[in-house]
Amino acid sequence: MRPARRVAGDYAGHMAVTPPGWPAPPPSVPAVPPPDASPRMPPRRLGWRRVLVLTGVVLLIAACAVYMLYTLGTNLGLDALLVGVAAAVLPVPVLVACFLWLDRYEPEPLKYLIFCFAWGAFVSTAASLTVNTAGARLFERWELPSALTAVLVAPFIEELTKALGPILLLVFRRREWSGITDGLVYCGLSAVGFAMVENILYLGGLGYASGVDEWGPATGVRNVIVIFITRILFFGFAHPLFTSMTGVGLGIAARTADRRVRFLAPAAGLLLAMILHGTWNLLPSLVQATGQAAIFFLGIIALMVPIFFGMVGFAVWLRAWEGRLTERVLPDYVRAGWLTPPEVAALGSLGRRHAARVWARRVAGEPGLRAMRGYQFAATRLALLRDGMRRGLDRKAADRERTAREERQLLEAISAYRSFFVGRDPQVPVGIWDGQRYHLRFPDGSQRPVEAPDSPVVPIPVLLVPPAPPAYPAGYGPPGWYGPGPAAPWPPGRH
Repeated sequence: MRPARRVAGDYAGHMAVTPPGWPAPPPSVPAVPPPDASPRMPPRRLGWRRVLVLTGVVLLIAACAVYMLYTLGTNLGLDALLVGVAAAVLPVPVLVACFLWLDRYEPEPLKYLIFCFAWGAFVSTAASLTVNTAGARLFERWELPSALTAVLVAPFIEELTKALGPILLLVFRRREWSGITDGLVYCGLSAVGFAMVENILYLGGLGYASGVDEWGPATGVRNVIVIFITRILFFGFAHPLFTSMTGVGLGIAARTADRRVRFLAPAAGLLLAMILHGTWNLLPSLVQATGQAAIFFLGIIALMVPIFFGMVGFAVWLRAWEGRLTERVLPDYVRAGWLTPPEVAALGSLGRRHAARVWARRVAGEPGLRAMRGYQFAATRLALLRDGMRRGLDRKAADRERTAREERQLLEAISAYRSFFVGRDPQVPVGIWDGQRYHLRFPDGSQRPVEAPDSPVVPIPVLLVPPAPPAYPAGYGPPGWYGPGPAAPWPPGRH
């Protein structure tokens, strides 16, 4: 960042020699942005320790996948395994799509999403199956009901192992966590992967295989349909709901500089997930012990349904709240002359972002559309980065320097993307934003400064004063940067 500066006294004269239309992109900018153009974080040097950890994690997931495939194939048989897989995979795209919908403002890298899903599907299920089996044998040896495994063992080992994958991601890739939404996404995908493999056991074993052994294939198919309806259609939200509690805790930890909160928030979320999971497993055990089926339905209606809809409502509200982060943070860059009020206004909601993409496509074609998408991604990451600076997330000098480099890269990317569509709209006058006001030039050649309106025009109609390179590490200087600054160019909450 650079300090806000007033426009020079001869600025209007300088405008007179500004050529009409949009400026040509700088030499370092490609003539057409690639389809997947999006700025990324500065590369992080992989030391031998990180390489060792990465290799170990990949090998662990692969070994657990082989183990689960062998175990399921041995216990179920090939036919039951194929039926179970086919039925268990059906709800996965819907559940995954729901979590990706939450993450539309700043989509996470695909490799991390796949990692969380694979961790839940293979590592968590392998560890849970081993521990649950050992617990059931131990209770049998002690002449205790095997149902205690579902209440006293399964909730703890399953929630712990489902959360370990996202926890590793938080430890080694904290910068990929933008808040609670990311916690819900990462933990939710881990839970979806776990539920998929667990459903294979139920659908293929308890459903198809037991039905075939009793009456034949027709009975097996009927059992699969019944279990699919009751377990997946009605209660397919269970595992993601439990693990979302841990996700909330991890998301809070990711955006705080308080070390106590970093430890206590995930611990509290994990404990709540275990309690909720244990309560869910307790309901059928109580029904079996008392013979009162009403206990299960009362538990569902009085406990699980309110918690489910409460979490859904919280996730939707959180998505909108985090989506408005750009409006709360990016005015810093408006006052410094890097962005304009309309640019910030155009980022405030998915509807406005879509309108900006439509506008960019109209005035600059497909290159403009791709550039607008990259621009919106870069601006969102910039807001998250700036928010992290305010929160003091970077304690080490190396982390602060890396944050400064990333901020510079994002600002350069934003300027490069902007050059593909700004100034191409013939319906707006040519103008420049200097951090304080507009300087507009009209078709008759007249020029005059114009104050920013209360409600910025969307989409982006003006150019910017070419910003000078920051004189200080971005976001960490000059002295007094965090002090009281000038008021925002528009009243907050009115755009």
